[in-house]
Amino acid sequence: MTDNAMGSYSDPNITPPMGQAAPLGLQHVLAMFASNVTPSIIVAGAAGLQFGGTEQVYLIQMAMLFAGIATLFQTIGFGPVGARLPIMQGTSFAFVGVLAGIAATQGLGVALTSCIIGGLIHFALGSVIANIRYLFPPLVTGLVILAIGLYLVPVGIKYAAGGAADFQMAAESFGSLMHWTVALTVIVVALGFKFMTKGILSNAAILLGLIAGYLVAFMFGMVNFAAVGKASWVTGLQTLPYGFEFNLGAVIGVTIVSIVSAVETIGDTSATAKAGAGREATDEEISGATYADGLGTAVAGVFGGLPNTSFSQNVGIVGMTGIMSRHVVTIAGAIMVICGLIPKIGAIIASMPLPVLGGGVIVMFGMVAAAGLNVLSEIKMSRRNMIIIALSLSIGLGFNLVPSAVQYLPGIWKTLATSAVAPTAFLAIILNQILPEE
Repeated sequence: MTDNAMGSYSDPNITPPMGQAAPLGLQHVLAMFASNVTPSIIVAGAAGLQFGGTEQVYLIQMAMLFAGIATLFQTIGFGPVGARLPIMQGTSFAFVGVLAGIAATQGLGVALTSCIIGGLIHFALGSVIANIRYLFPPLVTGLVILAIGLYLVPVGIKYAAGGAADFQMAAESFGSLMHWTVALTVIVVALGFKFMTKGILSNAAILLGLIAGYLVAFMFGMVNFAAVGKASWVTGLQTLPYGFEFNLGAVIGVTIVSIVSAVETIGDTSATAKAGAGREATDEEISGATYADGLGTAVAGVFGGLPNTSFSQNVGIVGMTGIMSRHVVTIAGAIMVICGLIPKIGAIIASMPLPVLGGGVIVMFGMVAAAGLNVLSEIKMSRRNMIIIALSLSIGLGFNLVPSAVQYLPGIWKTLATSAVAPTAFLAIILNQILPEE
């Protein structure tokens, strides 16, 4: 694409010809599809839902449906809601540690109720986000993103080895050569497409790796299509499928991560404006993006979906193509809504053996950690900043690795202390405010 062609689409309100817009919209979907459904699979497993069961299929459907709806909030918008920029929304990895712990100890009712309330608080941040950005410099956000990635890496390894929660395979096969063959197939194929191809194929590298691993797993007899055959073609939404159960500690934990997610969305909004139009994002765009983030999370929680956030990989697509049109991403959002309304698609994803998912998430979670390191590379490694990094990560990840160290904390507070993300974020914010610069 020439510079002139790129420049012609630097206005978010201009729509490319449909023959170009539709493939570009699909490209946005392929780039985020695997990352979008993975958090729901992990939280469902933590909650003890049967792998490939009806409840897990429903959570996967809601991940797709509300990623699409939240994207439409961003691209189309209404009133103050929405940046009206090409920002793709999806289920956030940032919440996985906190929500998995809450779901395992308190149940999905508490977890989803916390998402609703946390989403509403996140929505309210839209009016004040500019005033609290100082609390979240790159030192804090980078630490939190790094902690998320490091917390999730063991989950990827467990899944690749067969997963303790895998009902399809015998527990004694955990770590078998068959499982690792499938997982490594995903990794090798994903890396091949990422670095040996361009455009849609490169951006869909992880999804293509998952498909390759899925085929190898099928040849090994690891795939069970029973749930796919039973799944219907259309679905109805369930309001508060696990009830409404308030827990203050859970709400606090989700809210802390929501604030961090809001700051991440500010970064993605700014990067989108810079990559697509060569300008800074306006205050209205930043506030609108935050409103859409929070509203998408709250509405998703009502129907069983997990929190949404902007997806950074899709910002890269805007920069690569030079097409700033929000209508392209509107097409992507519509595709996700359609996928979320078809249970067959959710059942196919749920039938994916854990080693297949494990291969994909090893790459995804590693990239999350790498993204955190990339943010931290912006700061000066003074002794003050190194101490903040050291203490925040040591305590945040340490409690997660040795949960018995906080065994006398009451219920939900122990869950938050061992979530890795919440204590890391809390310590980083406090230390950054109280330690002198010199």
